[in-house]
Amino acid sequence: MTEKDGQAICDWRYPAPYELFRWPPWETMVKQGREFGDARIRLEQYVSVRNADDGQLVGYVQLFPMDRTLRIGMGLRPDCCDRGWGTILTGLVVEEALRRRPGYEIDLEVEKWNKRAIRVYEKSGFVVTDEYDRRASHGIVGVLCMVWHN
Repeated sequence: MTEKDGQAICDWRYPAPYELFRWPPWETMVKQGREFGDARIRLEQYVSVRNADDGQLVGYVQLFPMDRTLRIGMGLRPDCCDRGWGTILTGLVVEEALRRRPGYEIDLEVEKWNKRAIRVYEKSGFVVTDEYDRRASHGIVGVLCMVWHN
């Protein structure tokens, strides 16, 4: 992921009820050293996803190693949501996770209310293995932990 990509992602705005998934302004991300606003974290954990036809940024992926688990996170440009891109992106991130960390478990967290994302992840081979509450930028949220099963 480039700095320019990070700046663009910070400008993405989603319609309700997904508006809470926006990132803070780029300047804030850099000042706080938050996620892809930190150059080292961006290099080690984040990958930009581009449309093969025109090279435009359509999404991003985070690959976060934890013991023998690789936790993934992803986001799509708002106008790419509900168009089949989520399943494609999830398949690509699983392939990349397997390439980077063969033999690792691949998991993700998704907020319980986000039925759209849960459907995509289930279609892609993820199953719910745990549920708990955790702090997010928008408060304490109930999440499902989902693990990929081939």
